[in-house]
Amino acid sequence: MKNTFLTLTCLLALSANSFAQTTPAAKPPAIYPKGVWDSTYRPKITADSLASFKAHPVTSTDVVFLGNSITARGKWATLLNEPHARNRGISADITFGILDRLDDVIAGKPKKVFILIGINDISRNIPDSLIIRNHKRMVDRIRKGSPNTQIYFNTILPVNASFGKFPNHYGKDEHILAINEAIKKLKGKNVTIIDLYPHFLDGEGHLKAEWTDDGLHPNAAGYQPWVKIFADGGYLK
Repeated sequence: MKNTFLTLTCLLALSANSFAQTTPAAKPPAIYPKGVWDSTYRPKITADSLASFKAHPVTSTDVVFLGNSITARGKWATLLNEPHARNRGISADITFGILDRLDDVIAGKPKKVFILIGINDISRNIPDSLIIRNHKRMVDRIRKGSPNTQIYFNTILPVNASFGKFPNHYGKDEHILAINEAIKKLKGKNVTIIDLYPHFLDGEGHLKAEWTDDGLHPNAAGYQPWVKIFADGGYLK
């Protein structure tokens, strides 16, 4: 009886051990591990936007506004009374996307290029160091391909989490500040910095609620201080 009991015990132990070895462990929920980011993301509208841009190529008299949806939504020709304004904003774009499509801008050798990009990179957890590196690459490539083009870099605007519409963009103020400080260091012979950020802050360090409808993009009223900044700075002269 004792031997029978031991035999059964061994068999059960071997069976349990075999099951443990052949049954895969339960996997945790599918999430991006910390530090993983995607430089290949491009907005769905990119192909259509690029086709439209190619149909209306940049010329040497043009003033180009290059960026994401904050740029794309601006009616720059009307806002700034600048008939040569060319809007090259693509909603949701990131710095890697700008680098992809920068050659079409450089080829036209425009008079001026105004760049505002980076908030979507931040929302996608792309490291600050790479965003800053990409900003520098934009400057280097424009300088090399179109040395007479005047380059203007805008600092990234603040956000306002109280609207709750873009949670991936909120709570990352330290990244906005770090990148803006790096942008300021781009100032040089043909790089002018337009420090938009402080002009859009409320008393608590957020994007002014009256200048946005979603906590990220300026509304019609929000573009007016931008116009004043341009006028006061004489950036279109």
